[in-house]
Amino acid sequence: MIQWFKQLRTAFGAAFLWLICLVYFTQGFRSFVWTAVSYQLKDRLKLSPSASQFVSSVAFFPWSIKPLYGIFSDCIPIKGRKRIPYLVLATVLSLVPWPLLGLNEFLRSSKLHFTIFLTLQNLGSAMADVVVDAMIAEAVRLKRASFAGDLQTISWLSMALGGIFGSLSGGYALTNLPIDIIFLLFSVLPTVQLLSCCLVGENTVGCNILPESLISNDSDLGNGNDEVLDGDSFLSKKPSNTTSRRKKNKKNAKKRRATSVKSSTPKKMDPSAAYWLHSLKAALYSLLRAFRQPIILRPMAWFFLAHVTVPNLSTVMFYYQTEYLNLDASFLGTVRVVGWLGLMLGTFTYNRYLKCVKLRKILMWAHIGLSLLTVLDIILVARMNLAYGISDKIMVLFGSALADAVNQFKFMPFLILSGQLCPPGIEGTLFALFMSINNFGSTVGSFVGAGLASLLNLSSGSFDNLLLGIAIQVLCTFIPIAFLFLIPKDATGISA
Repeated sequence: MIQWFKQLRTAFGAAFLWLICLVYFTQGFRSFVWTAVSYQLKDRLKLSPSASQFVSSVAFFPWSIKPLYGIFSDCIPIKGRKRIPYLVLATVLSLVPWPLLGLNEFLRSSKLHFTIFLTLQNLGSAMADVVVDAMIAEAVRLKRASFAGDLQTISWLSMALGGIFGSLSGGYALTNLPIDIIFLLFSVLPTVQLLSCCLVGENTVGCNILPESLISNDSDLGNGNDEVLDGDSFLSKKPSNTTSRRKKNKKNAKKRRATSVKSSTPKKMDPSAAYWLHSLKAALYSLLRAFRQPIILRPMAWFFLAHVTVPNLSTVMFYYQTEYLNLDASFLGTVRVVGWLGLMLGTFTYNRYLKCVKLRKILMWAHIGLSLLTVLDIILVARMNLAYGISDKIMVLFGSALADAVNQFKFMPFLILSGQLCPPGIEGTLFALFMSINNFGSTVGSFVGAGLASLLNLSSGSFDNLLLGIAIQVLCTFIPIAFLFLIPKDATGISA
């Protein structure tokens, strides 16, 4: 293990590895503060389960538009740099809301203000996630491609460790500390992340060469008159009909004089600005071309449908566990730890045994497994477990760990596929595209769950129809199986 870390440090540098690990650890450690957010929505703001889930869905929406952050990071450098300035901006956005919410009681006691600050915080976290993914892709492509899997492993390991420590300490902190102090404590990690950005250097980029992925397939970049040129030819290319343009300019000048508007010579667009605008346009078309590829579009459509067709009732179950089963915050923190361990188990099992298994088969059995695990919630809500001497805590722990492990079986093939299809020049954009489809589908699934909870009149202290809601969820879990034809028949986690 020590030798492995030394090899990574030699290949990428200690500062780069520290920043990568810190960002991912912070992403996982967010469970420390989001446990407090859940209780703030429930106990302080007195929101119903459907309203609480609606607020959470809105707050997490920035994770659904990650390709936008990737496009801007890939195509519009800030002071000649494409990654570190965006990471600094993202870190500031993810840092500022927590001390403000911790110090100002009015902001955290207002539903509107609380939602706005949570959304802003997620905007920063999502942007940081995209930028770091792009930095990893670039480092692997430019330095040591043989370490691609190692960087991905250390990233997931850091996030899992952050999730474990965050969940354990979050439940304990909520039991012993006020929520405002928890918000202030969490702001320490983004502060360290902000300072760590100064440790990593980044080469400046010029505007004389377009990325390879944007130069290729230039005939797709719009109508027949659009051309993708290198930087010099793009900046020096002149209009084909100079005379007509002169006439048009004179005519416009006369119009300006006729209306008594002060005439002024129009400023020429900054060459670098023209280049980056053209690069931005090319990246957007590259993204559209990626959408049209069946190997990307079909699995992506399935993954989205797999979220949308299954209503998410996690917030309702949180209310049920805390109000009806009287499970405390410390135990629920432990449940999240078990969930992270289940995620790690799922990752290991997939990498060890399932890489070569056909994707359709993995996804079919994953959904069958999820439906069976949801039945455990039916047993819990129906109180059937007590008849067999099984405690509520065992049921919750067991279900959480296995559900997270099974969900990871669905997620790992798409992570690997996104890395394989990530072209040079738009690393952040395409990688974020895969993740945003997952996040947007999850957000829509949460809205569907909130609507179902509202329809069934599930509210704080009123869980009479919860059994029916879970039964509907079980039935819906089988719907994505009917759409497995969207997955290529012979696709696996290592080839498609």
